[in-house]
Amino acid sequence: MDFDPTPFNFAAAGINWLLIVGVCLGLMTVVSLLVMAGSRGTRGLTMWTDEVGLMASDLVSLSPRRIFALSQLTFREAIRRRALLVFVVFGILFMFAGWFLSASTLAPEFQVKVYVTFVLRAISWLILPVVLLLSCWGLPEDIKQRSLHTVVTKPARRLEIVLGRMFGFAFVGTIVLVVMAVVGGFWIKRQLPAVAQEQLTCRKPVFGYLAFKDREGNDAAKGINVGDIWEFHSYIEGATKARAIWTFINLDASVLDSDGNLRLENRFQAFRSHKGDMKRALYYQYVLVNPQTGLRVPIPLKTVNEFRGRTDIIPRKLGKVAEASPAAADEAETAAAYDLIDDLVSKEAVVDPETKNVIYPAGTMLVEVLCIDPGQYLGMARPDLFIRTPDLSFWVGYVKAVLGIEMMLILVVVLSVTASTFVKGPVATLLTFCLVIIGQTAREFMAKIVNNEEAGGGVFESIYRLVKHMNPTTDLPEGTATTVMRFVDSALVNLMWLVYNIIPDFSFFTRSLSYLSNGFDVNVATAVYPGLAITLGYFIPCVLLGYFCLRTRELEAK
Repeated sequence: MDFDPTPFNFAAAGINWLLIVGVCLGLMTVVSLLVMAGSRGTRGLTMWTDEVGLMASDLVSLSPRRIFALSQLTFREAIRRRALLVFVVFGILFMFAGWFLSASTLAPEFQVKVYVTFVLRAISWLILPVVLLLSCWGLPEDIKQRSLHTVVTKPARRLEIVLGRMFGFAFVGTIVLVVMAVVGGFWIKRQLPAVAQEQLTCRKPVFGYLAFKDREGNDAAKGINVGDIWEFHSYIEGATKARAIWTFINLDASVLDSDGNLRLENRFQAFRSHKGDMKRALYYQYVLVNPQTGLRVPIPLKTVNEFRGRTDIIPRKLGKVAEASPAAADEAETAAAYDLIDDLVSKEAVVDPETKNVIYPAGTMLVEVLCIDPGQYLGMARPDLFIRTPDLSFWVGYVKAVLGIEMMLILVVVLSVTASTFVKGPVATLLTFCLVIIGQTAREFMAKIVNNEEAGGGVFESIYRLVKHMNPTTDLPEGTATTVMRFVDSALVNLMWLVYNIIPDFSFFTRSLSYLSNGFDVNVATAVYPGLAITLGYFIPCVLLGYFCLRTRELEAK
């Protein structure tokens, strides 16, 4: 789950889409011209021009009525082919799933994660093979049985046939998806243990920026490493001037809950350098700081929940508390001395007097975290503390997650129908299946190759190193052979760049699952908009490619 999502940039994506489509269209144009000119000479060029004119005429004379009729026909054919039998498998799976998912020993949040992940995975894994097979075998079967011959003799254009197939199969998949999603939602609600029901929510976090101070109170890039190989978490030493400081910006009263309280949720880790009293949890303390006025307000001590985390409720009206005092939890004054929003959130930006750069923008509050116990350590990373704004209903995030599966379903239908316009059913199925698998598993590896991040060079350089038993960091001998080898590898990398951008990134469609299963609201900027842009971006060129292939295909060739 991305705790610091970058908003989807439609402008940059649009420019990249135009570049890729333009390159592919240019390559197709050059290849088709060469083929026609090489086979039929000048007459072939004339035929190519006439064909382009007819295709442009079909594009501007589409009939929504005929497209709807063809979609309706596709839907009826899918029903006759017993596509809805998937509900039988779905029902059997859910009837017996409770036997294997009952885990009362797990913490409530982990129980929610198990059940939500199972439902969404089951829906996507069952529905995608159904639409894949229907879409890939529809047109080839119609051509084989000569039922498509009747359609093409009518006023229906082949572009309308492609669109009708795509819309029809997508509608079938949508009906199946909606039924599965509704049943899956009720199943989660009924099967989830009562103790975990309150964890069935969508939290809306506000993450800050993390900085550290060492045991002497000086600024530090990170905290102490207590011996972990994974350095994601840093630790601060107890009973010293060490601090972990989170900077939260753009704060106002909207971050408070319905009772006017600020909720800080943390996942701090405790590291004990000596045993001490193992029955007593370690203490930590918040200090809220206004960076503009320098006002510091300590909060009464809290205890670390070492395995599950906790949510601390901080009232808007704060009293005076002694900072870092072990008895501070009992010394809080009842009189409200400070207002959390009015006194602790900066009203103006804080500017460096020398460089005139903005250090803290308006609406900033600092949250310092101290470890109280001497000789003990408190570990944290940036996402381990966030402001928990008012929660949304679980079903809001559930609908967003199902919407991600719906967009993936539509994209699979579009790719499958396009593949079925120029190859037979088995080949179209294999081709689309490979695109889905590569788009889900191999994108990261392809990105490293395209960006020259893989050690050892390209294809031929890697082969040369294997033959010569050279490690990836050894420099190759200078010479003509090395220059030619690297030139060829560079050309192959450019070809890989085109392939990398043509294969869709299916990981965007499953990002909503990680948000929802961890109890967070699905971030629209990173989990919905990218999937929508990918689906629309592939729909237009795939429709045109499918139309071109179906128009030039010999229907008598079964």
